[in-house]
Amino acid sequence: MTCLTVTAAAEVLHVGFGTHKPPYVFEGEPRGLEYELVDRAAHNAGFEVTAYYAPIERLHLMLRRGEIDAITTTHERSGVEAFYSDVYIHYHNVAVALASRGYRIERIADLGQYSVSAFQRARVLLGAEFERMAMNNPRYREEALQINRNRLLYSGRADVVVGDKRIILHLNREVADQVDVTQPLSWFELFPPTPYRVGFRLDEQRRRFDQGLRLLRESGEYLRIEQRYLMD
Repeated sequence: MTCLTVTAAAEVLHVGFGTHKPPYVFEGEPRGLEYELVDRAAHNAGFEVTAYYAPIERLHLMLRRGEIDAITTTHERSGVEAFYSDVYIHYHNVAVALASRGYRIERIADLGQYSVSAFQRARVLLGAEFERMAMNNPRYREEALQINRNRLLYSGRADVVVGDKRIILHLNREVADQVDVTQPLSWFELFPPTPYRVGFRLDEQRRRFDQGLRLLRESGEYLRIEQRYLMD
């Protein structure tokens, strides 16, 4: 197995991670499943990660302006010109509503009759059918802050929320003093797992990161990181 040399003078890689979305990213803290996978893969490739936390739309703008080197939680459908890494993580997005509403949602098109709150760029990241629903639904909106969707869901101000199930459940801990998170929920498994890549400004950085990611998987460290957060 080929190992990349990591020196004391590792090259700094400026990476945008988006806003607070535990257990994947803890804003302002060097931890989280997604943060650690990217950080360790980059380290294997001889990089030292400097993290930036901002809404994904702002990060895309920063990438275009050359203010950061890479952005996480994206892929080719994002509409942003970049060199995309191999898939490094999958999110498991779902639609969720208060069980008391009694909704029957069997396919993505059914969301068109409800007010829907999703994450930024969900309209392009969750596939063509979801994009059509979003474009034709005047009550569709995207929230920059993940935690706002929990507030909208439990307060009844949004009929349906779309996001990663683990993020929604984890953020319940942070809004429990604001809304009643004991209300039963109905979960609608409408989406296949969403594969995400890192988008780089430079193809050489992308190539090195992919090597580092491959080493992370081959060493077993990827699995160890994943299992640690799955137990959270």
